[in-house]
Amino acid sequence: MSATTEQTGPDRDSQDLASFGYKQELKRGLGTFSSFAVAFSYISPSTGIFTLYFLGLATMGGAFIWTWPVVALGQFIIALNFAEVSSHYPIAGSVFQWTKYLANRTYAWFSGWIYLFAGILTVTAVVATIPLALIPAINGLPTLFGQAAWSLSGSLHEQLVVAVIVLVVITVLNIYGVRLVAIVNNTGVIFEILGMFVFALVLALFHNHQGVHVITNTAGIHVGTTTFLGAMFMSLFVIYGFDTASTLAEETRDPRRAAPKAVLFSIVGAFVIGGMFLLGTLMAIPNKGTVLASGCHGAIPACQHTLGAAVTAAQAAAYGPVQIIQSNFSPALATVYLLVVSAAIFVCCLSIMAATIRLGFGMARDNQLPFSGPLSKVSPSLHTPIWTCVTIAVLSAVPFIEYSGAGTIAVAATAMIYLSYFVGNLAILLARLKGWPKTAAPFKLGRWGVAVNVLGLLYGGAMLINFAWPPAAHATSGPRLVSNPRPNQSGGLLNFHVGFLNGIPILWTVFVFIALIGTIYYLVAGRRKTFAPVVTPAGDDAPLSA
Repeated sequence: MSATTEQTGPDRDSQDLASFGYKQELKRGLGTFSSFAVAFSYISPSTGIFTLYFLGLATMGGAFIWTWPVVALGQFIIALNFAEVSSHYPIAGSVFQWTKYLANRTYAWFSGWIYLFAGILTVTAVVATIPLALIPAINGLPTLFGQAAWSLSGSLHEQLVVAVIVLVVITVLNIYGVRLVAIVNNTGVIFEILGMFVFALVLALFHNHQGVHVITNTAGIHVGTTTFLGAMFMSLFVIYGFDTASTLAEETRDPRRAAPKAVLFSIVGAFVIGGMFLLGTLMAIPNKGTVLASGCHGAIPACQHTLGAAVTAAQAAAYGPVQIIQSNFSPALATVYLLVVSAAIFVCCLSIMAATIRLGFGMARDNQLPFSGPLSKVSPSLHTPIWTCVTIAVLSAVPFIEYSGAGTIAVAATAMIYLSYFVGNLAILLARLKGWPKTAAPFKLGRWGVAVNVLGLLYGGAMLINFAWPPAAHATSGPRLVSNPRPNQSGGLLNFHVGFLNGIPILWTVFVFIALIGTIYYLVAGRRKTFAPVVTPAGDDAPLSA
């Protein structure tokens, strides 16, 4: 059955999947909106913004908002490339599946291995983000009933406890099926879109302390290439995961058409909603009369223009959206807003875990992971790979053993994702140069395919260099201001308990460890395993894998 077949009916998608050599085991419960919602909630502007807002503000002042359109454009170019490939290969596994068809077995395996652990780290980073909004919201709950607020400190220990509880809850929800996840996710996405957009408008219209010109105000910070690249990390952490729509293709109705649309619309939606939220919060930074987290009061002359004070507080990782919201709204209204944001981050956690589970399932089904047998087994009643759900949860909890906050994990996760996207795009370009695709899918780039592919690689490669670049030896502010810090630059928050490792940039250690474990496993056992047959529907391009 070719990619252009117009057959309709309830069995069409199952027959299409069977033509790739796979039996329909996962339940197809996602429509077009649900597919978009899953991809949008993986991106989740509120999640990434709450995690690393302080980094952007501390690095460039209000002008850091200009990193947002740059990253959105670069990721949209990559998404165009991925949208075409997902229209050809609507199978659970994203980058792993694409490289399996377009490259070779070894390349596909390492692509999938890197992406799997990038997803696991992202699960960790996002469940570590939810306490940043949820703990202040919990503190404010009594104010909804006219009572005095509680006083949770928001310490790393309290953040860790909340993160672990969230991890357990999202694991249970994922075990009980994609349909339940979709219901929770769709509701959460609607709240996120309306909540972020409406509240951002309220901030911009009724709490405009800085004016629109705040987007050109650096608070006295000299802006150059280095500062701009550093300020990009918040935007880089937000806008990825759009390929989730294709990762869940086996649970989506008419995925050849629905998945590419969801991939692209999720970026457009995130760009608009997130951009509006960034503008609203920047404009709402108070000018005076407000106690900032840095201890600066409006009565102090140096604090009359508090964008500078906000930047100073952000440089200590102590100023961000929570403080802006609490400064402008009544305690009760601020609590409601933070509850909406917490719900949005929660559904983001759900989507990221769901996507990572499907990637693990796709690799295990092809007998490419340790313990592939139980990991590829789907519950006949729940239609979910239960052991894969549990395994992803356990691995996501490992970074909590030496927990130093969400920021460090977020940078490591994002860099690994960019590496996965880069190796995926490279395989696609090499396939294009060999003549792929010879047949048309519902979404196609046509003669623009190679140009889009090359632009995506240039952008992705530049960002990888940006991630991996070692921090200056004198930088001591750790993950608060350094994008790729050494543990000995974390102010004591992170310690690998191995002397030389504490002097190596964290991202390097993470990448080498994951690559080394993967290489050892592949050489010892992985390459000897039977690889699932690589087949395509009759009439489609033959696999290029060797």
